[in-house]
Amino acid sequence: MGVSKAEGIVPMEERIVAADTARYKFVRKDWFAYNPMRLNIGSIARWPGENDILVSPDYVVFKCKGAGPYRLDPAYLDHFRRSDAWDEFVSEKGDGSVRVRIYYKDLARLQLALPSFPEQQKIADCLAAVDALIAAQGRKVEALRAHKKSLMRQLFPRDGETRPRLRFPKFEEVGDWEEGTVEEIIVTITPPKKLQTSDYQSEGAFPIVDQSQDYICGWTNDGEAVIDKRLPVIVFGDHTCALKFVDRPFVQGADGIKIFGPKRGIDVRFLFYALEANPVTQERYKRHFSVLKEKKLSFPDSKSGEQQHIANCLTSLDDLITAESQKLDTLKTHRKGLMQQLFPSVGEDDA
Repeated sequence: MGVSKAEGIVPMEERIVAADTARYKFVRKDWFAYNPMRLNIGSIARWPGENDILVSPDYVVFKCKGAGPYRLDPAYLDHFRRSDAWDEFVSEKGDGSVRVRIYYKDLARLQLALPSFPEQQKIADCLAAVDALIAAQGRKVEALRAHKKSLMRQLFPRDGETRPRLRFPKFEEVGDWEEGTVEEIIVTITPPKKLQTSDYQSEGAFPIVDQSQDYICGWTNDGEAVIDKRLPVIVFGDHTCALKFVDRPFVQGADGIKIFGPKRGIDVRFLFYALEANPVTQERYKRHFSVLKEKKLSFPDSKSGEQQHIANCLTSLDDLITAESQKLDTLKTHRKGLMQQLFPSVGEDDA
C-alpha cells in the first residue's frame, strides 16, 4: 500500500511494487505510515483496517503508546495531524530544497498538548462527528452536481440531433430546434478599457472574482472601465476554456478572455447553459475561442418560451448547489475553528 494526501492509505500501482517485498514494512490497525520525502504535502495516514498491510521500506511506520503516562489515542493524533499546529511543524522542519525530508527522529521531537486519555477520546469523537457531517454534505453537493450534469445531457440535443431527450410537458408538441454555429448566434463585446493585473492588486480597488482561474475579472464602480450596457454577458477563458455567466458590472483585466452575448432571439442564460452542456476541451496549439465559435448548437424557437424555461430550471438548480456548497464551507470553517481551539500551538524540545 501507499499513502495519498487525499485518500489516505491506498493500494500502490502494480508497476511501482518491487519484485522482492521481503524488506517491506508491516502496518497494523491504528498504526501510522508516512513518506519522509513527502510529509510536508500531507502524505501520512492511519491504517483503519483489521488486516495487516505492507508499505515500502522507505516509509516510516510508528504506533501510539497504549499505556503509561504518555498514552496516546491514535484517533486523537490522526486529527492533530490535520491541525494548524501540525502544519506549522512540518513546514518549518526538515531539510532539502525540493522535497522536505522529515525522518522519525525529527518527528519524535514534536511536542503536543496531551490531555487525559478519556479526554483525547472525547475530542476525537467530537471531530469525527463533524467530519461525518462534512462528508455527508460533500456527498450532497456532489450528487446535485452530478444530477445537473445528467439533466443537461437530456435537456440539450446531442451532436447531430435537433430534439432533446427530455422536454417539459408543455413543449412536447413543439417542433424541432433550429441549429447554428456559435459564431452565427453570438456578438463579441470589446470592453471600453483594459486594465493591467497590477491595477487589480491595489488594495480594495478591483477584487478578483475567482483566483482559481487563469484569467482575471473584477468588479468596480468606475464608469469608464465598466461593461454595464449589455449585461448579462458570458465570459470565456481562452486559456482555461472556462465559462462564466456575469450579470454585474465588471472590468476585463487580462488577455486571453473573450466577452460575448447572444444575438436577438437567443436567451443569454440559455446560451450559457447550452455551451456548458457542450464544453470546449483544452487542446494544445489551438485557439480555444476559435474552436468554440465553430461548435454547432441547437436552440428552440424564442417565441415558445422553452429557452427561458430551461434556463430557469438550471438557474434554480445552480442556486441550490450554491446554497449547499455554502453550507459545506460553513462546516469546514467551523471545524477549522474547533481545531484551533482544541489543539494549541506546538514547540520543539531542545534536547
